[in-house]
Amino acid sequence: MSTTRKLRLGPLPRTASIKLTFACPASLKADLDRYAALHAQTYGEAVDATVLIPHMLEAFMAADRGFKRTQSRNEKATSA
Repeated sequence: MSTTRKLRLGPLPRTASIKLTFACPASLKADLDRYAALHAQTYGEAVDATVLIPHMLEAFMAADRGFKRTQSRNEKATSA
């Protein structure tokens, strides 16, 4: 594993998954492929770009303050 640079998305955990299909622009697919190559270089494990997408979305949603606030309000409403 290379320690010279860190990526926002760290090593990938092993999880159960459900298949989901979506369409994206060719430019985004090219960016995902480049990110996957950099991720493989950084962490020493080849990974397909499609494997990265769920982890990227999870990280994005975890960092979205508006989503967290809404989620927090919903949890409070269901527990009351």
